[in-house]
Parts: sequence; C-alpha cells; structure tokens
Amino acid sequence: MKYITKYKSSNYNSRNNSKIKLIIIHYTALNNIEEAISYLCNLDRKVSSHYLISQKGEVYNLVKDKFRAWHAGESFWQDFTDINSISIGIELDYSPFGRNNKFSTKMIYALKELIIKIQRKYKINTNNILGHSDIAPFRKKDPGKFFPWKKLSNYKILPEYTKVKNSKVKLIENWFHNNNYKTKKQKIIIALSIIGYDTRQVYNNSKLYNKLISAYSSRYFNIYKNIKVKSIYLILIKHLIKFMLTKN
Repeated sequence: MKYITKYKSSNYNSRNNSKIKLIIIHYTALNNIEEAISYLCNLDRKVSSHYLISQKGEVYNLVKDKFRAWHAGESFWQDFTDINSISIGIELDYSPFGRNNKFSTKMIYALKELIIKIQRKYKINTNNILGHSDIAPFRKKDPGKFFPWKKLSNYKILPEYTKVKNSKVKLIENWFHNNNYKTKKQKIIIALSIIGYDTRQVYNNSKLYNKLISAYSSRYFNIYKNIKVKSIYLILIKHLIKFMLTKN
C-alpha cells in the first residue's frame, strides 16, 4: 500500500511507550481533501491524525505511527482515558453537508486495506476497530449513521454478532438475574460498560444515557438493520457474548 507523504503535521507528541491497541475512524466534516490537509497540518489547530483518506482512495500519512497524533480528544474506552496514546487515527474526507457527502467505493476499499495492514502490524483485536462516536458518544457522531460498517463486517475485519446462538443469550440473561440486574436499562448499561463504553455518568442522567444509546444504535443498526428487533437490546447482548469470547 502506497502512502502520500509530502504533507506532514507537526501536531503530535510522544506515546511514552504506550502500546497501540485501537484504530479510530473519523470524518473530517470539511469541504474537500485540500481543506482537510491544511486543517490537520495547521499548528494552530492542535489536531491531527495518522492517516487521511481522500474520496479517490488516496492515503495520506500525516503523522508516523510511532507518535501520538491528536485526533481523539476527551475520550474513553475500556477504562482508558488517554486514547491518543494507544490508538491510530484515520480521518476520511467526508462531510455530511458538503459535496463530499458519500463514502466512495475507493475510499472504503483503501480504508479496508489500511485497517488490515495496521491490524496485522500491531496485532489489534477486531473489537478495537472503533468510530469516534464509540469513544466519545456524548460529543461526537462521526463517522456517522451512513458510514458503511456493514462493508467492513463483510471483509471479516469486524466481529460477527448475529451468529451467536440464542442458548448463549439465555446464559447471559441468567447471569444478569444472578447478579440482580433486573431492568433492561441496568442490563444495557452493564453490557455497554463491559464492552468498553463510557457509562460512568449515565445511570442517573437520562440525557447522557440516550446519547449513548443513540451512538451505539447508529453504528450497530447500520450493520444489522435486517434484524427484526424492536430495540437494540438483542444485538447488544449478542455483541457482549461475542466480545467476551474474543476479547483477547
């Protein structure tokens, strides 16, 4: 895979020997690739990413992997709060309100190839390929409800949750019962927490809870919208089971 390396961002610092564990997918929300390069390489902006992918599928390497790019901001995953130190950030030249409001076939193919390369190099678990909205659900929506997670799932670089047997769902339900998780809301929160989401403030804050559910639904109903369920609950429980089976 060839990278365009003539543009470099100075917005980075040391990882301090932190191991790379996550891949985070963003969109730029800017008008075009030129504007995105300028923005991510502008020292005054104090933001960057390791990679930027154009609508044509061109991959720009703006910050070397060994450095800590500044793409995640205030985020959380699996008790980690310094997400920049343990992640690779990938920006996509996409804006919901611009002419670049499609995730082109060439872009997604390049993204798939890049993820596979990074995943193999750093031995990143398939559970740890995330969107910005996964690690910052209360303030971010990217890569957005139209991002084709289903295509990445078809490439076998994401876990497959629908193949989990219903008998295993029953085991989880029994575990909930034995641990005195009675309401569906309690079960949803504990499941999201185990998977890695930030649930620290959602128990008594319905606004944050709804944002968290919206972020999760935006991603996973996108993948499994053919599943006839009235809520995200069944998908989430199967996700939890698959996560527990594949987290190492």
